[in-house]
Amino acid sequence: MNTGIVIQARLTSTRLPKKVLLPFHGSMTILDILIDKIRSVCPKIVIATSSKSENDELVKFATHKDVCCYRGSEDDVLQRFIDSAKASNITHVIRICSDNPFLDVNSLKKLISCVEEDSDCDYISFDIDGTPSIKTHYGFWAEYVSLDTLSRISSLTSEQLYHEHVTNYVYTHPEMFKIKWLEVPAFVKQHKNVRLTIDTKEDFENAAHIYDALYSQLGCYPTMEEVLMYLDNHAEYYKSMESQIIKNSKK
Repeated sequence: MNTGIVIQARLTSTRLPKKVLLPFHGSMTILDILIDKIRSVCPKIVIATSSKSENDELVKFATHKDVCCYRGSEDDVLQRFIDSAKASNITHVIRICSDNPFLDVNSLKKLISCVEEDSDCDYISFDIDGTPSIKTHYGFWAEYVSLDTLSRISSLTSEQLYHEHVTNYVYTHPEMFKIKWLEVPAFVKQHKNVRLTIDTKEDFENAAHIYDALYSQLGCYPTMEEVLMYLDNHAEYYKSMESQIIKNSKK
């Protein structure tokens, strides 16, 4: 098995440009935090971005962090993932979105362990009340898909939706693939109003304040449980999160 992490990133977000390289925790960016988190779990890391010149800064960042950076299509993200995996000799892809600073390391370890145990699976994801984690607004989880599955999707459809949203075809056509769903703790499902994925300035500011407060208390990256406990004790964040959930629902 050649398992690797592919981080989907770009700097051309219309709602908050360059969000993943803005100072988030002191001088650290979201990408700094993500890479430092996952390096101890899986050393093979690739940043998959587009060939647009606006993303040149990501290449410089990757060089500074000593990680690979692959540049491909801006709009055909599926092909970008296929090409980045092939270029890095990755056959088992752990997909991480670059705007999730609260990615839960314990959940990532669990996902990778499941991939090792069930390497013939086409797709493995955390399930939240019947919804794949990638379609939720929590920002805690990664997902797995094999390179063979990505290539198969590309050959099966040319529909823009499925080339823009990398794994959408798998969970909308579950009868065609071998899928494994991982349960999340019950207490997570009780927090339906948590939004820690970052799309907007308000998302960014909320997440940065929460992260700073938790890191100052703990001196290390907070776990999913610690984040939710903090939010329950600082419920003033929920109103803002609920508003952003309504405005920015995932496709």
